[in-house]
Amino acid sequence: MGAFCSAVVGVFFEYDTPRIVHIKSKKVGVTNRFLQLCIIGYIIGFAIIFKKGYQEFDNVQGAITTKVKGVADYDGKIWDVADYIVPPQENNAFFVITNLIITPDQKNGTCEEDIRIPGANCTSSPDVCKKGEPLLAGDGFMTGVCLNSSRDPGMKSCEVQAWCPTEDGKRSAPNPPALGIAENFTVFIKNNIEFPKFNVKRRNIPKSVNNETYLKSCRFDFNGNNLCPIFRLDTIVFNTGTPDFKSIALKGGVVQIIINWDCNLDYNVEDCIPEYSFRRLDSDQDILSKGYNFRYAKYYKDENGIETRTLYKAYGIKFILTLQGRAGKFSPVPLILNIGSGVAILSVATVLCDIMVLYVLKARQTYRQKKYLQVVGDDAYKHGEKQYLLSENTSVEIQPC
Repeated sequence: MGAFCSAVVGVFFEYDTPRIVHIKSKKVGVTNRFLQLCIIGYIIGFAIIFKKGYQEFDNVQGAITTKVKGVADYDGKIWDVADYIVPPQENNAFFVITNLIITPDQKNGTCEEDIRIPGANCTSSPDVCKKGEPLLAGDGFMTGVCLNSSRDPGMKSCEVQAWCPTEDGKRSAPNPPALGIAENFTVFIKNNIEFPKFNVKRRNIPKSVNNETYLKSCRFDFNGNNLCPIFRLDTIVFNTGTPDFKSIALKGGVVQIIINWDCNLDYNVEDCIPEYSFRRLDSDQDILSKGYNFRYAKYYKDENGIETRTLYKAYGIKFILTLQGRAGKFSPVPLILNIGSGVAILSVATVLCDIMVLYVLKARQTYRQKKYLQVVGDDAYKHGEKQYLLSENTSVEIQPC
């Protein structure tokens, strides 16, 4: 225990200083230069040039608004933007109806539940229709009565208190889609952005355009006018990898519109323009719960003043808009930091070469003798230990006091 304490105290009174040993060796020299070149290449090529380590950056901030235009004719009725954009306003998103199942003239009352609703089929036992209990996946509360089904002959269904008639589960979405003409609809995407750190404001409408007719006639095209902020819906869908608009219009889907501002402010600020990309977020290969749909209703009173509604099961495309990007501008601070960190990383080459000469090469014992030198000062801690005064060529034993 005393020896251990003595060793610990001895370490406290020691100091290590680096020693430079100049080694002439082809193997070590080539390894050292190779490692240094790799590190310098990483610093200059990747950290500074590729990653723009000479710039400071600011993330984009901004707002997106949309305006859809187009008309459709379905079931003897003209559908305009007020009909097929539901809800009218969403944050960074909009929904376009492309297909419909309509249940008209629903009134509050009692009627048969659809037998495809779990718990509604009472063909084998009328006792399943428990009065006052709701069918959670259905349309209302059971009355306790089991009715002959008017939709499915030979079958019986529980009577429910609900909006009647209930939705018919046998009906499927029309094919071709009811509003398949939506592929010709257009959406005007207006995007105002700012990089606060650099006091730069931009928008996605070209500054050179000051004629209203431009926005009435231009259409976005990757191979042509890629700065036009007006997009046909079929152009957006096609560039997600979905070749046929009607395939997504039938059951609906979710599409992301990405607006990317990646700007180098060391050049002309007018070169700071957006890049658009599109991708489909759901999968066309899904088997269960494919696509995107929801229900909504329009209410009115019939000729007798009874509250009535038309129920719509709407299939369509939900477009989600995502704003991303950053701007960079030269600054000496990040450049100095990257150079400083690079100089520090150069020490890795020295560490690896030290490992090589001390533990790998055949002459490692010789290198160790040259690498480490122990010097005992006049005031060295010498309790109970043999101490040695070494120089490069001599070794002298000093007996403990």
